[in-house]
Amino acid sequence: MLLAIDCGNTNTVFSIWDGEEFLCTLRTSTHHARTADAYFTWYSTLVKHYGIEADITDVVIASTVPRVVFNLRVFADRFFGCRPLVVGKPECLLPVNPRIDEGTVPGPDRLANAVGAFDRHGGDVVVVDFGTATNFDVVSSDGAYVGGVIAPGVNLSLEALHQGAAALPHIDITRPDKVIGTNTVGCIQSGVYWGYSGLIEGLIARIKAEYGLPMKVVGTGGLAPLFDQADVGFDAIEDDLTMHGLTVIYRYNKENGST
Repeated sequence: MLLAIDCGNTNTVFSIWDGEEFLCTLRTSTHHARTADAYFTWYSTLVKHYGIEADITDVVIASTVPRVVFNLRVFADRFFGCRPLVVGKPECLLPVNPRIDEGTVPGPDRLANAVGAFDRHGGDVVVVDFGTATNFDVVSSDGAYVGGVIAPGVNLSLEALHQGAAALPHIDITRPDKVIGTNTVGCIQSGVYWGYSGLIEGLIARIKAEYGLPMKVVGTGGLAPLFDQADVGFDAIEDDLTMHGLTVIYRYNKENGST
């Protein structure tokens, strides 16, 4: 079985893939000092709790936090006896190489999103990924990642607002009933929700106009369903897009002799 690991700035997600479907998905906070032993203690406890029988033979990793990769490599080697495939490393092949400025290193999660979106939806796609940052990933007709947009994430902006303005409380993001708030919480909720809805809708429109061809728009990440309620222009919501992309990248490397 394959263990796919997506390590972001805020959370790290482990998904077990049996070749047909994901058996389970486990989530923990990202912490660069977490050891391989600590990862395994957490992982094995949850797998046992869910009653999953998983004979892991391979591991694929996408990490936007370079300092975490070493311990994840040790984790894979020590407990599963395998050398993990790390997206973004020279030995990890992609079905189609990115076409971006020379010397630019795109985030591994963005590469996985591009591969996953192309596999499920074909080319000419925009992926909007809600994470610590809100990423817009553009995928060409042949499946290449060709660039995009990085905006501050929703929760990051909320935290900055709370820390930078002492009188403003920390709130959870939700869709307010109306745009004009009549109390502090309602005003913040409106500003964040409808403000980000405008940002998403506006950037999608500008990307499409610049791209010059019809494009599908796929939302992913925890907040994608919430902003889909604002009718920002998503054609599909894929909660496991990054993980799916990792399985496709792994399979491509397996078939082409890289693993």
